Amino acid sequence: MKIVVDENMPHARELFAEFGEVVSLPGRQISAADLQDADVLLVRSVTRVDAALLASSPRLGFVGTATIGTDHIDKSLLATRGIPFFSAPGCNKVSVGDYVLSALLVLAERHELVLSEMSLAVIGAGNTGECVAGKAEALGMRVLRCDPPRARAEGAAGFVDYQTALEADFVSFHVPLTRTGLDATFHLLGESEIAARPAGQFLINASRGEVWDNQALLARQQSDAPLRLVMDVWEGEPEPLRALVPHTEIATPHIAGYSLEGKARGTWMLYQALCQQLGRTPRQDLQALLPAPEVRELTPGQASDQALIKQLVHLIYDVRRDDARFRNRIEQPGSFDEQRKHYPERRELSSLQVCGPFAGETLARLGFMVRPG
Repeated sequence: MKIVVDENMPHARELFAEFGEVVSLPGRQISAADLQDADVLLVRSVTRVDAALLASSPRLGFVGTATIGTDHIDKSLLATRGIPFFSAPGCNKVSVGDYVLSALLVLAERHELVLSEMSLAVIGAGNTGECVAGKAEALGMRVLRCDPPRARAEGAAGFVDYQTALEADFVSFHVPLTRTGLDATFHLLGESEIAARPAGQFLINASRGEVWDNQALLARQQSDAPLRLVMDVWEGEPEPLRALVPHTEIATPHIAGYSLEGKARGTWMLYQALCQQLGRTPRQDLQALLPAPEVRELTPGQASDQALIKQLVHLIYDVRRDDARFRNRIEQPGSFDEQRKHYPERRELSSLQVCGPFAGETLARLGFMVRPG
């Protein structure tokens, strides 16, 4: 078999070499010519899998994306051609949860906030949104869940409508990008919603750039009543609206889900799917692919309050490092994709085992491995 993969997909060669030849290519540059004799295509979010890309791929029998989102895939086309398609739902939900948690703690310190006295709305309470909600609840925050499809399927109890959600102190978006239908999310935060937000409200987007109207946000931010923005995704990637970057609290190049575990988990899920498709038993072990963390174990000397939680979280992941790198390189041509391609190793909170009498439920709910005693 010939397997064409996005070069940013970690461990692809180790996992898929047992099936045949693995060809790694830059995701944005994969072309129809590369697929003429390909049996398997494995991508990430930067590759548009459409009629143009599949114009001459007679052997293609498996397409997978190592991402949660699938808006870059023409699933109808694949179904028409009888090509099995697989995604990786939930693969990087923990990584995105860690990103939002790190950002909340940065903002709390910067603006002298007590998070347990504040509310956070999760727009899109799927795999990722629920992970974010759980971490926020572990901090003692009041969480509002807004997910119309879930509310229709499960009943309205436990959910709020969009306008109610927008009144929270923090509003975090975790929706797929859809342009049509009852729950279309393109410019879900549009000009009217942006204009209605109170000055200083915290808004977080770690979903898709087009969910927010970036031009309308820029106009708001240039007014005398700006908002406080955390932006990991941008309209027009890989060329974000540069004028908006200085008006953000935290700005990063679409890396919220880029933990080592999250990326490896996405590749692993596609490996399992291909094994199942071919009727083979998986021969690989995901954990064996991951390196040992820099810090394995730690024993806190006091009960976990917001200050200690911040120290522990930022020992593993401090979003300010990614923010600084992004701002320092924003003017360099191609820097957005370069930062994604050469992203520094980042672990999830579960890579740290917290031990001792102060290793309690709160830390476990935040995502740390906990060994009490």
